[in-house]
Amino acid sequence: MNKNTDQPRNDDLYRAIMKLHTLDECKRFFDDLCSISELRAMEQRFQVAELLHRGMIYNDILEKTGASSATISRVNRSLRYGNDGYGVIFQRLEEDGQDK
Repeated sequence: MNKNTDQPRNDDLYRAIMKLHTLDECKRFFDDLCSISELRAMEQRFQVAELLHRGMIYNDILEKTGASSATISRVNRSLRYGNDGYGVIFQRLEEDGQDK
């Protein structure tokens, strides 16, 4: 179940994502799956999360990303009180030497 709705999640989507092997495959899949605005919103939220993870302050993040203060606050809540999804990704990127 998604904690934000009463609807069960469709695990097929997440299993499909796990089958992607390259950055190009991932980009092509998400280009087919999402609208440009949906992709830009997700990319922006991830960039905000990266910057918060590195300790950057809200005003600097707003200036660098163009994200609203509401978006920055929402991402910050997810980093602090969410399901640790960002934490898992950041740890793995650091382990792989892919952190910025």
